Formats: sequence, C-alpha cells, structure tokens
Amino acid sequence: MSDKDDDKVRLDKWLWAARFYKTRALAKEAIDGGKVHHRGDRCKPGKEPRIGDEYVIRTGFDERTVVVRALSVVRRGAPEAQTLYEETADSVRRREEAAAMRKAGALGVQTEGRPTKKQRRQIHYLRGGSGDFVDD
Repeated sequence: MSDKDDDKVRLDKWLWAARFYKTRALAKEAIDGGKVHHRGDRCKPGKEPRIGDEYVIRTGFDERTVVVRALSVVRRGAPEAQTLYEETADSVRRREEAAAMRKAGALGVQTEGRPTKKQRRQIHYLRGGSGDFVDD
C-alpha cells in the first residue's frame, strides 16, 4: 500500500490496526459508544486521524491518552502496532495507579468464594429470615 493511501485512513480502522480493539466492528462500536474522544469531543468512525492528534481511548478498565505517530490501514504484529502511537506519561502513570488500586481491592468487594452453609444461614437471618435455612 502506498503512502498516499495511508493518508486517508478511518479512525475505526486505525484503532484496529494499532491493536486497541480486536476487530474493526468493536472499534466502531466503541467510537459510537463514546469511548474515544479527540479534544474533549466524541468522535465518529469515519474521522480521519492526523499525525500529532491526541485521543483518549477507553478499553475495559483502562483509559489511555495517545498521540498518533503514524498511520496504517494494515494490522500487523504488536511491536509494529506500537509504533503507530505514543502514550503520554501522565496516562501511563494514571493507568498504573488504577491497576494498583484494583489489585489492592479498593474498587470492589473481595470475597473468599461461595458462602458456606453456616454463612448462608447468617445471611438469611440478617435479611429478615427466621434463622431456619430453607432453600427455595
């Protein structure tokens, strides 16, 4: 593919080529769902990214701020895909902090698995049951 063809690349195709999303359809769905922003505004799948543009991309728990360094419409290996963008230092720091909080259990309830029979009786009692365990 020539350089002239790479000048006109859709945002959903670039996100797929840069390996942010597994399929182009998922990339389009994420853009339509408001998970990709440029200069604080939501994007459209047909938007043409330019070198130097900064995008905020949410995937799962992570939110990345990336700067476009190269354009491509071809999906290649991960090492090549990482050359298409550069993540900002602030974005990397925020992602690492969020991952550490998730690992520490600060963002949810940590359980030890399924409750035992005794624990189920106690839960039933706390919810206003008579104390006798009856399985519905």
